[in-house]
Amino acid sequence: MTLRQRFLALQSVLNAHQPLWRASPFYERRPPWCAQWPTLAEAALQLDDSTLEHLSGDPAAFQDWLAPRLPVATQLERLCELPALPPRELPPVGAQFDWQIPQRKREQIEAFAAHSPAAGGPLLEWCAGKGHLGRRLALSDGQPVSSLEIDPELCEHATRLASRARIEQIVLCADALEAGAHRHVRDHAVLALHACGELHRALVRHAADDGARSYRIAPCCYYRGAQDGYLPLNRDADLPLDGHTLRLAVTETVTATQRIRRRLARDQAWKLGFIALRNALLGEAIRPFRPVPPTWLTGEFADYGRFLAEREGLPLPAQVDWAHWQAVGEQRRGEVRRLELIRHAFRRGLEMWLVLDVALGLEEAGFSVRVGTFCDRALTPRNLLVLAER
Repeated sequence: MTLRQRFLALQSVLNAHQPLWRASPFYERRPPWCAQWPTLAEAALQLDDSTLEHLSGDPAAFQDWLAPRLPVATQLERLCELPALPPRELPPVGAQFDWQIPQRKREQIEAFAAHSPAAGGPLLEWCAGKGHLGRRLALSDGQPVSSLEIDPELCEHATRLASRARIEQIVLCADALEAGAHRHVRDHAVLALHACGELHRALVRHAADDGARSYRIAPCCYYRGAQDGYLPLNRDADLPLDGHTLRLAVTETVTATQRIRRRLARDQAWKLGFIALRNALLGEAIRPFRPVPPTWLTGEFADYGRFLAEREGLPLPAQVDWAHWQAVGEQRRGEVRRLELIRHAFRRGLEMWLVLDVALGLEEAGFSVRVGTFCDRALTPRNLLVLAER
């Protein structure tokens, strides 16, 4: 199956099953698909807590549970299967290289570098942060490296770290979305490890004219820069998406600690409790829920609810049973998690569609392109890598 054939097959599946993945149970108590697939909805809602946790954390077990209830899940799984890209042996680095690099980030850098072909010319690290990846590949490939980053503080860090590691690294403090930034691409092997949204798509949009030798792109945060709608990169893309829907592709996380998971669970339950209260007062409707200041989540639910009511202009009755609405929020969170399990069955398919859109955009710009994984999902779920050679 070619990349384009895979892309079109995925697009067909996603288009045909939009009701299952577009509607968010967070905003809609019973998404419309529950009426269309009532047996599936009932099976999800009847899951006990232990089984829910197991299926949420084990993709293979979830696939075994889902496939008999939603046969298209088997086709979707096949379309999302890509082999690991072939690795190469990298020369070791000295202890000074690891300074200030978090362990998980260090492992991602090593995996990205090992699964990227050796560059035969100068390197350009796109949206470089502190320039860790550029330094690693400069050492591996024996090539000069430039690192482009918008944040002056991060640029300063990169300069200091390059000096400490005795690596010739040019740090370019510039906005990757400005047209002038693309002049740095010419005749370089471009590296982009988890450049967010439009930051990685901008490379593809200009690839036909920028004169890069090659691209190594591991996309991330697809929703960034797409608030007003996703602008596709290849001629066959026909899947209307907006920033809200694109968030589905990055909902899988495997790195959060138990403490963080417990906090996020409580935060979501509180939000749902307030939404239930608001709907009881104003009537059921899909209403936006803007981000909440972290300080509002440090006290009691009653304080949180009053802060939100004031912000949203929601008149509260003289007496509010806050304990009741907190309990409603916790119950709603259980329902949301169970119904989202079905929605999440499509998140890797959506991510694969987006990554293949990048690949096909580069192919149409005149590059030979491969796509595969560069690490296990336990290291990062954003483990797809696009390799494009002119």
